[in-house]
Amino acid sequence: MAAKTFLAGDLGGTKTLLALYSESEEGLNKIHSHRYVSAEWSDLESMLGDFLKTLPQGLSKPETSCIAVAGPVQNGTAKLTNLPWSMSEASLCKATGLQRLELVNDFAVLIHGLPHFSASQQVVLQTGSGRDAPAAAGQDGGAVAILGAGTGLGMARGLPAARGWQALPSEGGHREFAARTEDEWHLAQWMRSTLDLDRLSIERVVSGTGLGHVMCWLLSAQEHSDHPLQGKAKAWTTLPAEHPDHEDLPAHTSRAAASGDPLAQAAMTLWLGAYGSAAGDLALQELCTGGLWIGGGTAEKVIDGLRSSQFLEPLRRKGRFRPLIESLTIRAVTDQEAGLFSAACRARDLAESGGTLA
Repeated sequence: MAAKTFLAGDLGGTKTLLALYSESEEGLNKIHSHRYVSAEWSDLESMLGDFLKTLPQGLSKPETSCIAVAGPVQNGTAKLTNLPWSMSEASLCKATGLQRLELVNDFAVLIHGLPHFSASQQVVLQTGSGRDAPAAAGQDGGAVAILGAGTGLGMARGLPAARGWQALPSEGGHREFAARTEDEWHLAQWMRSTLDLDRLSIERVVSGTGLGHVMCWLLSAQEHSDHPLQGKAKAWTTLPAEHPDHEDLPAHTSRAAASGDPLAQAAMTLWLGAYGSAAGDLALQELCTGGLWIGGGTAEKVIDGLRSSQFLEPLRRKGRFRPLIESLTIRAVTDQEAGLFSAACRARDLAESGGTLA
């Protein structure tokens, strides 16, 4: 008899990953996957249909699924941010024959994976003295929270429920950026003027894109007019991302800092400090005694920075609440397929609950 399987998806405007997972004593294992170019398909129904129709012989068809969606999800419906797709859980189930399918925002879905990440999928940044996240949902444990810098700044909260976790999406990355230092104040003034902004959100600074803006600000000083990254900064700011001569300034900045470039190191120090402060603010807001995680596309790439005092000291520097922050266990998610794995965890929760979750 074939083992029970769970269908997981990570749906984005550029690519979509679909995978089949099964469960063993060690946990969930990916047994089949396929990468799709999203724009080559007219809708998610047809893509899911193709995946299920072409499963290798011997694999059982899943009954439950969770699809992480790059966009907002409301009342079982979702719209992609970068594709003209609309979808609903009901229509997807009808088209695929799945008993239950859940759409979840692609950052909030990480909440469902947090209790199940192995040591190889995460790195401990701080071992707290207080309660840690429970091994399984429903055990005694506090709220959890995660934030992650990528193209933007994602945030989500989680509460243990009767079965699984209740994931609470957040747009906290769009809160107003509050400068803590003189350098941050000057950066904020420059960004408001250069980008013609009425207000400056945290995400504008604390994201991969934000690191590029920090580097551009430092390069704008006259004494740095001949810096090696000047040309790359110009290409980054003036050319669209799809242009062949567009440069990934944040990545160049990170590499230059690692190679010892003083100006790039100054950019990384400022960026890590703002990131750490935002993480500490989220921890206070959510009182996440179950643990705080740092995720997003940059986590693995800047793991040394996340381990450093440049990140951790601003995170802890919260006045009278410093002891609370120091009591939390803080981890970084380093698995590049964490979203897909988390969707599989949610699909398994749906199967174990018979399709009804608190």
